[in-house]
Amino acid sequence: MLYLEAFTLPGIDAEERILNDIRETYYVSFYPFGLFPTKELDRISFDPVTIFYGGNGSGKTTLINVIAEKLRASRSAPYNKSSFFDTFVEQCTLQWEWQTSWQDATVITSDDVFEYIFDLRAMNEGVDNEREKLAKEYLNLKNSRFRLQSLADYEQLKKVNAARRGTKSNFIRSTLVGNAAERSNGESAFMYFTHKIEANQIYLLDEPENSLSAEYQQELCGFLEDSARFYNCQFIIATHSPFLLAVRNARIYDLDSRPVCTRRWTELSNVRRYYDFFKAHEDEF
Repeated sequence: MLYLEAFTLPGIDAEERILNDIRETYYVSFYPFGLFPTKELDRISFDPVTIFYGGNGSGKTTLINVIAEKLRASRSAPYNKSSFFDTFVEQCTLQWEWQTSWQDATVITSDDVFEYIFDLRAMNEGVDNEREKLAKEYLNLKNSRFRLQSLADYEQLKKVNAARRGTKSNFIRSTLVGNAAERSNGESAFMYFTHKIEANQIYLLDEPENSLSAEYQQELCGFLEDSARFYNCQFIIATHSPFLLAVRNARIYDLDSRPVCTRRWTELSNVRRYYDFFKAHEDEF
């Protein structure tokens, strides 16, 4: 689904007018001003899946944050704004295809995924600690000479009876929720995306391949394709993963080129490096 059709950045003339008013200030950096005119990038056209590709410092994450701010997208992880970030965003414009049909815009960063994984670990550690306490309680209850004195002791009586009638594992299982399913970081990260992404929304994904193995990057690629095709999602992605760059029918902006242009994923330098490497070792497979 195409909700956001185009995004326009301030051109070099517009930037110059603004910078002339603020250059006398004590600021050394006017970021993100000055980043995109050198790339001759002032207008971005979107497809249901649009990808910003480039190396570190190419501006792909900045574009994600600028577009997200203009969309007023919801986000969990904070990000560092420069002093002139809001001024820059004010100069940008949006062009809509179906303005009223999308529900929300959401940013998902690698920090969000890491936090989710850490929360799972913390929850499991808490459950494990509680399990140890219950194991000790089971032995104490099973060997206790408890006698009901009043109705106030009824709950304790139920625990004593449960310990005496069942095994330790049954006692613990009946009083404690199980651990969240033990998963690898990659599996947990992939699960985060499948739980987070819903129908009829715009999603801005900043390097979603982090924490994902090659297998789960391919799984995520298929999930994004299906979500765009069947669940009316639009994706704007910053990545240099060859697996995600291979999303079918994605529009890919090569931010390493001057001027910035769209390319097929097989033409990108990072992908070509992989190709050349495996081609050189072809006989070893």
